[in-house]
Amino acid sequence: MLALRMDLKHATTWRRGMESWYLAYALLGASAAGLVPILLPLMVYEMSGAAYTGLVVAAYNCGGLTAPLWGGLADRYRLHRSLLGGGLLLAALGLTAFPFALDLPSRTGLALLQGMGASGAATVANLFVVEAHPEREWEERIGWLQTFYATGQVFGLLLAGALSRTSLSIGLFTAAGLMLLAALLGWATTRTPSLALPQKPVVMQPPRHGEWPIGSPQHLFHHWSPEMLQGWGRNLCSPFALFLLSWLFAFAGSWGFFSLYPVLMQQVFGVSPWLLSIGSAVAHGLGLFLFVPAGLWSERQGPERVLGSALSMRLLAFTALFGLGFVAFGGQGWLALSCVIVVILSWSLLSVSGTALVAHLSQMGEGEGMGLFNATTALAGITGSALGGWVAEQWGYQASLGLPVAGVAVGLLLTRCIRRDHTLDRSPKFSLGQGDS
Repeated sequence: MLALRMDLKHATTWRRGMESWYLAYALLGASAAGLVPILLPLMVYEMSGAAYTGLVVAAYNCGGLTAPLWGGLADRYRLHRSLLGGGLLLAALGLTAFPFALDLPSRTGLALLQGMGASGAATVANLFVVEAHPEREWEERIGWLQTFYATGQVFGLLLAGALSRTSLSIGLFTAAGLMLLAALLGWATTRTPSLALPQKPVVMQPPRHGEWPIGSPQHLFHHWSPEMLQGWGRNLCSPFALFLLSWLFAFAGSWGFFSLYPVLMQQVFGVSPWLLSIGSAVAHGLGLFLFVPAGLWSERQGPERVLGSALSMRLLAFTALFGLGFVAFGGQGWLALSCVIVVILSWSLLSVSGTALVAHLSQMGEGEGMGLFNATTALAGITGSALGGWVAEQWGYQASLGLPVAGVAVGLLLTRCIRRDHTLDRSPKFSLGQGDS
């Protein structure tokens, strides 16, 4: 009888962390982080070539920079529910119209529209948690929210693999349909919280899903402010600034690859979008089980060591991929796919250690530090996407494989400088106000 009561208590606690509107974010993950990363570059490449592909993906990433606008509107006018439904509808509209766009300006504008809609929906995700529930439940609820998003991402990648073998237009229409379904579900299952918090809480939890910046509540939640930028100016020569610079180089290089990787893997290694989607889905699924060990390693060895190990792991995989681009032999495609899987798996370690280093190194308050960290991630996605397409157009896809090698190598070198020249403050921080210093 006692065991039965304990099981019932555990089940109640387990279910308390989930809500029906999480299904809307699972559908957002399926579309924005599963279907779009595979199908959008393929369609743009068929229409315009490599350079334009990079520009369009960069425009999509630019949509994430509008997150402070959506967050401000939600707070000032209490528009949480409308922003969720409206953002998803905006993204669905951009996806539906994209196959009919015939020139670069319209494709770029529609990609920006998609990114803005996805970021508008994802920005309010944490707000639905922290403004409607007590602080003791935040971590559990946000963890479940990210689990739903990651599950949707894996499902979307599998679906992208199937649809890439039929019609890219049908694939984007399917992504739009998922967004529309998410909008209807989100509107029916959410209610705008009645009161705004006096300060934005800092939820120091790494993004526990695949490497895709637009849809992550963790990447979009922290708002920029003049005080944050002033604090950045005072810390230009700090270890935190060096860490952000290393992150910028490493992720700009990585996004030079990710913005083109369905096209690049097909053109250079003969890996079909179908096979790449299946491999990516498997890698993202396995990566979910690495977040907890990554946290333990970060606590025991220090986040700077875990970050360095993850970047070394990624550098080796990208270097092997670069070398494979200049040879041809049987099984080349499978080896290349294995390298991509290693790159994807390294994200779990990078996500955990990077977030921990923000808490350790930032001298300007955790909220402002997270804001700059997320802005750096967005800037890296935009820069890397545009640069990757340009390099591929000028010197070919083999040359573009050198971009992630160079970027990650520079990032790793800067990380080693932090580790060698500065002693990290490993004292725990529990600040929950973005204005705290």
